[in-house]
Amino acid sequence: MSDFVRGLRLWFAPERIREEGDTPDYRFSLANERTFLAWIRTALALIGGGFAVAQFLPGLAWGIRAGLALGLLAAGVLCALRAVNHWMRCERAMRRGEDLPVSRFPALLSLVVAVVAVAMVVVVVFGWEGR
Repeated sequence: MSDFVRGLRLWFAPERIREEGDTPDYRFSLANERTFLAWIRTALALIGGGFAVAQFLPGLAWGIRAGLALGLLAAGVLCALRAVNHWMRCERAMRRGEDLPVSRFPALLSLVVAVVAVAMVVVVVFGWEGR
C-alpha cells in the first residue's frame, strides 16, 4: 500500500497511529494539535473572506468578484485539507523519532493570499464596477 493511501486512511482512523513507533511526550502532541487548529482557523478565515467578497461587493465586475472569491475559497479548502495531512505527518514523524516533515504549502498559501490582496488593492484604488 502506498504511503499516501496509508496516510489518508489515518485521517479517518487516527487511533491507528499508535501502531507506529513510540508515544511522544504529550506536550509535543498537544503542540501539534494547536498547530492543526491554527491552520483550521486560517482556512475558516479564508473561506469567510471568499464569501464576503462574493456577497458584499456587488458593484464589482462579476468576473473579478468571482475570481477573487474563488481564489480565497480554494485557498481555504486547501488549507483545511493540508491541516489534517500535516498533523498526521508530524504525529507519525514524532512517533518514529524522525525529523518533522517540511512543506512548501505555507509559501504557496502566502503567495495566493498576497495575489488576492494585491488584486483587492487594485480594485479599491481603481473602483472597478460591474457593467
